[in-house]
Amino acid sequence: MKKPVITKEQALELKKTYPTPFHIYDEKGIVENAEELISSFSWCKGFKEHFAVKATPNPTIMKILHNLGCGMDCSSMTELMLCEKCGITGDDIMFTSNETPAEEYAYALRLGATITLDDLTHVDFLASIAGGKLPECVSLRYNNGVNFAVNNQIMGTPQDAKYGMTRDQLVEAIRKLRDYGVKRFGLHAFLASNNLGNDYYPTLAGILFRTAKELAAETGADFAFINLSGGVGIPYRPEDEKPNIPVIAERVRREYESVFDGDMKPSIRTELGRYMLGPYGNLITTVLHFKHIYKEYAGVDACAANLMRPAMYGAYHHITVLGKEDAPATVKYDVVGGLCENNDKFAVDRMLPALDIGDILAIHDTGAHGFAMGYNYNGRLRSAELLLRKDGTVKLIRRAETPDDYFATMIFD
Repeated sequence: MKKPVITKEQALELKKTYPTPFHIYDEKGIVENAEELISSFSWCKGFKEHFAVKATPNPTIMKILHNLGCGMDCSSMTELMLCEKCGITGDDIMFTSNETPAEEYAYALRLGATITLDDLTHVDFLASIAGGKLPECVSLRYNNGVNFAVNNQIMGTPQDAKYGMTRDQLVEAIRKLRDYGVKRFGLHAFLASNNLGNDYYPTLAGILFRTAKELAAETGADFAFINLSGGVGIPYRPEDEKPNIPVIAERVRREYESVFDGDMKPSIRTELGRYMLGPYGNLITTVLHFKHIYKEYAGVDACAANLMRPAMYGAYHHITVLGKEDAPATVKYDVVGGLCENNDKFAVDRMLPALDIGDILAIHDTGAHGFAMGYNYNGRLRSAELLLRKDGTVKLIRRAETPDDYFATMIFD
């Protein structure tokens, strides 16, 4: 059974100050989860998790994780700027982007971020931006074209994905980069998304470890780190099991020790987002209306502008009716928002306790790719973000948008 971040009583009290809908995150859960990850990979000297900023780009969340020793994974200029505003620079930033504009590479170079190149043509492109003098360490993104553990809705098969270089291109890229003075390398891959079970990271690690060792033999490259990126999933459905990070880390260790038996001992990096934050956030929304036509509809004050995943992917997000956690689920509803789009549905044919106007719903697992994917279609405004702190108090960590925010970029002539 999934447990909401807050109770009905807490939600009613918060609504007096912060009207629904709002996102709320559980600091205790975030910290404990991050500490488990870091501890599980402590066998690898230099291990670092670079939180995927795109999942939850909030300064308070980023600082919590950075204070625990995490770096950040950025993929745009604005995310780089956000890191700098949070005091996060240098090797604490992995800049992993694609189709990257020159000014974004220049900004990453200025911050001292470790840059991951997504394509062979970007070697010369980056060198031209850097005036021919590249950083000592550059990372390369690999796409081996093998479909071994893929959530097709989100990522697609590797051969259809736009990301990364082929094996032959990696060799050419390394040789060109060495000519530009690069001394150390990283190897990165992200070949699947939201994988449950404990197989994905060990399988990917084995591929990358062996590839790095082969590339070192072929080119003389020294690999400073292997970046397993993200892809470890979360249990969106109550019957799903959370991946076991200590087990995963131990299996990665076995792969590591079976491959790296000489002088090359690269560190390991990860770029988890969904796994780090997803389960520790809820979207809190209130039932406004019912509609009885061919189906039973429960209309709420949130919409796809607050949580896009169900509309975009048909993704499942569990729903708890606060105060009715133990009530039997006897009525089948479509839970819908107010956008002028028929896919604006948080749940389709979902069995829930009988609802009443004013009931408060907690939509689970919105801590990652929830607020971050928000938008302003139909003039809907993005909601507030709150943090349930470890001491039980609640802090506003992003105010709700206002009509003035919506109008701020418009020109009225």
